[in-house]
Amino acid sequence: MSEVTGLLREPWEHFERQRGAGKFGIWVFLASEMLFFGALILTYAVCLIEHMDAFAAAGRETNIWYGTSNTAILLTSSLTMAVASQAAAAGQHLRRLVVACLTLTVALGLAFLVVKGFEYKEDLDKHLWPGAQFALHEPGAQLFYGLYWLITGVHAIHLTIGIALVGRLALLGHLKKLQLDENPEIEVTALYWHLVDIIWIFLYPLIYLPGRVS
Repeated sequence: MSEVTGLLREPWEHFERQRGAGKFGIWVFLASEMLFFGALILTYAVCLIEHMDAFAAAGRETNIWYGTSNTAILLTSSLTMAVASQAAAAGQHLRRLVVACLTLTVALGLAFLVVKGFEYKEDLDKHLWPGAQFALHEPGAQLFYGLYWLITGVHAIHLTIGIALVGRLALLGHLKKLQLDENPEIEVTALYWHLVDIIWIFLYPLIYLPGRVS
């Protein structure tokens, strides 16, 4: 049985049709995710226009070092995921590289969550959680942090899902049960991972740069 035949699943009779359907499905899903995050970003933009000074004051309270570090981490993870996808397409002789890059991608994703956890703890210690004891007094500052917790929390959930998907592939690779060549699972997972990274690239300037750049 060839690699391609081994990847064929019901109800498909031809691998190329299965692969095309899988790619079409993930692009439809990614488009829906972009609409979801686009709505959140649009809401943020409207609130920013209404509360420019408050958003600037709130933005200065965010920890830009945590945010910048996490941006670098995710950009690096996109590189390792891309290398894994391209190496998998090249064939079985690059299996070790594929597994290593998948494992490194998982490690970088976990590192992002750890850094975000430290950042969340700092925010809580500084009373930057919307509520009666909120630290800032500018009208609209609580709105900034309400959106901050919502958007970054949803992003973290998406990243956790991505870690699980890539981790599954890495585990199968370690067990030598992961088929390479044109495996659509690797391609689809890579697309999802890149989406999560791209969303963060949009979120970074919205969250960390208000009040710091003119």
